[in-house]
Amino acid sequence: MPIYWAFLTYMLLKPGVENHEYWFMFSGIDKVLHISIFILLGFSFMAAFPKIRFAAFIQIMLIYAILTEILQDEMRMGRSLETLDLLADTLGVLLGYWFFKKIKTLSF
Repeated sequence: MPIYWAFLTYMLLKPGVENHEYWFMFSGIDKVLHISIFILLGFSFMAAFPKIRFAAFIQIMLIYAILTEILQDEMRMGRSLETLDLLADTLGVLLGYWFFKKIKTLSF
């Protein structure tokens, strides 16, 4: 969990570079990536702290998402604060939470 969180922070805050067009790229791929990495973050956070209350979980996750977006904008290294990224991050952590709860109810 701490390694993934550190890696995610690095990836979210590293200087932006111009993307090359590849065959698998499409408009909005960055939002899909945001959702995916935050699903994994939300799921792994719940796996590490399964007894945490939802209110505490969502506060920690949203503070992290907001902070990374603000830092992207403030660092002025080719990244910027985007509201849609924040929405994608929020959707991702909620889906990660939901997947964790679903899998937990399926376990015997």
